Amino acid sequence: MASSLHSVRLDKGKCVGCTNCLKRCPTEAIRIRAGRARILDEMCIDCGECIRVCTHHAKVAITDPLSSIRRFRYRIALPAPTLYGQFKNLKNIDGILRGLIRMGFDDVFDVARGADVVTRAVSERLKRPDAPHPLISSACPAVVRLIQVRFPELLDNIVDVRSPMEAAAAMARREFCERNGVDPADVGCFFITPCAAKATAIRSPIGHGKSAADGAISILEVYGLLSSQLRREKDAAAKEKQTDLAARHGSPRGIGWARSGGECTALNEDEALAVDGIDNVSRVLEAIENDRLPDLRYFEGLACNGGCIGGPIVFENAFIARNRIRRLVAEMSRADGGGDALPEDALPEAQLAFDRPVLPVETLKLDADFSEALKKMDRIEEIHRKLPGLDCGSCGSPTCQALAEDIVRGYAREMDCLFLLKERVSDMAKQMVEISELTREK
Repeated sequence: MASSLHSVRLDKGKCVGCTNCLKRCPTEAIRIRAGRARILDEMCIDCGECIRVCTHHAKVAITDPLSSIRRFRYRIALPAPTLYGQFKNLKNIDGILRGLIRMGFDDVFDVARGADVVTRAVSERLKRPDAPHPLISSACPAVVRLIQVRFPELLDNIVDVRSPMEAAAAMARREFCERNGVDPADVGCFFITPCAAKATAIRSPIGHGKSAADGAISILEVYGLLSSQLRREKDAAAKEKQTDLAARHGSPRGIGWARSGGECTALNEDEALAVDGIDNVSRVLEAIENDRLPDLRYFEGLACNGGCIGGPIVFENAFIARNRIRRLVAEMSRADGGGDALPEDALPEAQLAFDRPVLPVETLKLDADFSEALKKMDRIEEIHRKLPGLDCGSCGSPTCQALAEDIVRGYAREMDCLFLLKERVSDMAKQMVEISELTREK
């Protein structure tokens, strides 16, 4: 994947070469060289963990500016359910949806509706007798990319259903064009995103060739302007002709996808497990890979702590947002009885299922020639045995194993290890003493 497709980028001017990001990257995609961090494109999964831990704000998420919607004649906002958790005292989502329209969008489409459609599709997959167990959710692109990089044996377990964002974008465009008689090419669908991984998933889709969404605008980008729209909502509601937005709504259970466990709750599957936080997800995937969870039928893994509400480009504290989503779901459930008004044919199967396999990402390509690659592997093991095994990160590589690989690939030197350097200096000092003594004897 080319660096231009990644949303997580390095601001070299702010990087001071500390090792915070180096130690926390779940795929060991970061190196410190010449006093600056470097992100290895082939290993980065855009989870945003480095954004959270960088105290110097040298890691940033590149998303589309709000002005980018002007590329299209007609613009549709696709608010992630996480957006609703950024605002207090919401009893329904209409004020948010109307605020987005006043910000320049021609229409809105609640991504929770996409979550409802995906829930139904995943439920059908779980009923298939030939379905692998456990099926693994495809909703979090960072987790899917983690599997591509670190757990390729589990790729066949990923459920072949596109994400709620993709489902919502496809439905939003289709319904808008049918309602207004316009050309689909004139319509742009923009996801209001809490995370960098979704922006990357639009530029470089997983399991399909082209994203149904045309861009990703961060929640931080819209928060201030949308807040001002909500403050004038009562006056605007009295003066403006209100569009009936009920058809754009998702169900309360769809909105619940914003929190960890929301997908499992919507599926109502007893043998399902929801885990959040990229380190926790990694440990569970390792357990699945080693067949230590034989009774598990479905695994919902979310890279961010708390789920999407804990994304790296949201405004509100994740714990507060989680509580707000909980209250909003309860309020909306009371108002509509928790029903699901979606028609069975909300989205054709061809637009919902993957149309290409999810392939592993090769991260350690030593040589095109197999025999040379084997020699280099032996060299890596030889160097690794010489290293102290402390995984301190002071060399600029996250582990001693990674340093050995970097040395063989020409990205580092043995003397980058402070312990080997100390030994070399100590040996040189001893040699200097011996030479000095021999000189005095003469």
